[in-house]
Amino acid sequence: MNIPFRKADGPPIQVVPPSGATAHLVTATAFAMAVLAVVAIAATLAAHRLSARWSSELARSSTITILAPPETMQQQTAAALQAAQTTPGVLLARVLSEQEQQGLLAPWLGTDLALDLLPVPNVIVMEETLDGPDTMGLRLRLAGEAPDALYDDHTRWRRPMMAVAERLRLVGYGALGLITLCVAAMVTLAARAALSANRQVVETLRLIGARDSYIASAFVQRFAWRALVGAAMGSVLAGALIALSPDVARDAAFAAQLRPSGLEWLWIGLVPLIAGAVAYISTRIAAARMLANAAET
Repeated sequence: MNIPFRKADGPPIQVVPPSGATAHLVTATAFAMAVLAVVAIAATLAAHRLSARWSSELARSSTITILAPPETMQQQTAAALQAAQTTPGVLLARVLSEQEQQGLLAPWLGTDLALDLLPVPNVIVMEETLDGPDTMGLRLRLAGEAPDALYDDHTRWRRPMMAVAERLRLVGYGALGLITLCVAAMVTLAARAALSANRQVVETLRLIGARDSYIASAFVQRFAWRALVGAAMGSVLAGALIALSPDVARDAAFAAQLRPSGLEWLWIGLVPLIAGAVAYISTRIAAARMLANAAET
């Protein structure tokens, strides 16, 4: 006779012996995978911020480069600046100073650079509106008034960098997917090993009327709880290390800090819950299959 256990008989988890290396292995695996998951999430969020930063900084900026003979350099620079300032869609246009040009070239040529010894072009930087300027009209004016001036909207630079940022995000998503699969596989193996090691307990429970769903719940709850605890500890450790990391990228032009900000921390808080859910589903599927196979034999 198959009689289901009543609630008064206690929770199912109490019928499983608490000892066993598999339970500790699940905790350790969840801990390690949570650390990796938090790092992957932080890297993915950083790539997203990097993509947004590059998009905002480059999409609304452009430059005009004037590389003219010395005798016409000032004249063409003034004409190009006037054309830029009077073009609809341009908020601000100015010529880079000699000090700013030296600062841009310093990483490659050093700080003791004499610009008058090199054919360094004059550069006009522009800030644009959201709709952007009339690029065709601006190019036509430059061709007529400053033939040695070249307008650059940074498209050739923006597209590769945006592609790199998007690939970084895809790598982060892929890493999270692999981590989830590893957790599911490890918990499944641990659950099957625990069921095999406690075969006599399972047979005894069946003899006294326990249903397979009750027996499976005992293992499911134990492994899901172990995974939740291990993932919580790993998430706290990884989150603390990331939070205490030096903020070296705040003043960098094209760098993204790894540390999440604001509501982004909620994604890290979801790691233990997801790990527990994955362990719960994996253990339930593994236990149901093993118990069904055992009942047929």
